[in-house]
Formats: sequence, structure tokens, C-alpha cells
Amino acid sequence: MITTLTLQTSGPGLYDFTAQVEAALSDAGVHEGLLTLFVRHTSCSLLIQENADPDVLVDLNEFFCRLVPHTDKASMRWVRHNSEGPDDMPAHIKTALTQTSLSIPVQNGAMMLGTWQGIYLFENRDRPHRREVVLHLGG
Repeated sequence: MITTLTLQTSGPGLYDFTAQVEAALSDAGVHEGLLTLFVRHTSCSLLIQENADPDVLVDLNEFFCRLVPHTDKASMRWVRHNSEGPDDMPAHIKTALTQTSLSIPVQNGAMMLGTWQGIYLFENRDRPHRREVVLHLGG
């Protein structure tokens, strides 16, 4: 199975798309294998993170904003790449610090995620984007 999900973002933050992945698995009818997810962009990433307390997501986003602020901040004046605005290069740095692909075992047609785990797109740009995530389930 290979399929592509399109996710709409409205700005920075973590977007839970676990349900869309579950639906794609169900539609494929494949019961076992290794699911690979790959985001086709350089300014957002993928995370498996807690899905119980929304404060975790807020805190993660705030941490990365403090770690890599926009280029209009004094600490980021060394940045050369800013052709798309002050959030551009910081978004690339945040993506480099996280991951653009995930691997999740699938058994009996279900992802073997932990009790409090969900799959998130981590949007690092200020403006809305349409992001593509490729799913591949191999045996």
C-alpha cells in the first residue's frame, strides 16, 4: 500500500492526524507490516507524541520557538536564508532537529502505538500550508 494524505495547517503547531492514518490502513485492508510515513516538505516534520494532554503540544511548540526564534530576533541575525520571511530558516532548523519520516509496526490491521501516542504533523511556518504525507505499508 502506498497512499498520500494531504493535511491543511493554519500556522505553527502540532496537528494530530492519527485518525486519517488509521482510515488509510483500514481502506488498504493490509493486516501486518511496517508503516512508513514521510512528509514531503523541508519546513515541517512528523512526531509521535502524547495525545492525552493538549498542554504537551503547546509546551513543545513553545520550546521550539524559544530554541529557534524568528530571524528578526537579535540572536538570529547570523541567518542568511530569509527570502520567505523571518520564520523561513527557523522552520528548516526545527525540521532538521526533528524528523521527516516515522516507522510504525502494524499488527492485525492496527498501528502498534502506545496508549497515549498519536501521530502529528509539526508545522513550523507562520502561514497556512497544504502538506503531503506519504504512507507506505510494507510486509
